[in-house]
Amino acid sequence: MFIVSLRYIVDLPTVDAHMEAHVAWLKDALADGWMLVAGRKVPREGGILIVRGEKADIEAKVASDPFVTSGVAEVTITEFNPSFVAPGLEFLKT
Repeated sequence: MFIVSLRYIVDLPTVDAHMEAHVAWLKDALADGWMLVAGRKVPREGGILIVRGEKADIEAKVASDPFVTSGVAEVTITEFNPSFVAPGLEFLKT
């Protein structure tokens, strides 16, 4: 699994101009099943995604995010292995 951290590198009006395409990309990723969670950072300076899959696939998919392709955000991808999960989330353990 991976934590994908997006950090805005432009002003919020520029971010907002690309939001519709980014949200469509998020919805597709959730429907495809590789993305599990997505949300804004607080304060609003980027976002966090929790995803699963092979590293090369995740890197390629994240590179297709409209926020990335338009230069709105930079991305850090951190791999981790869930060792402990809450009841009902056992499917997250690999």
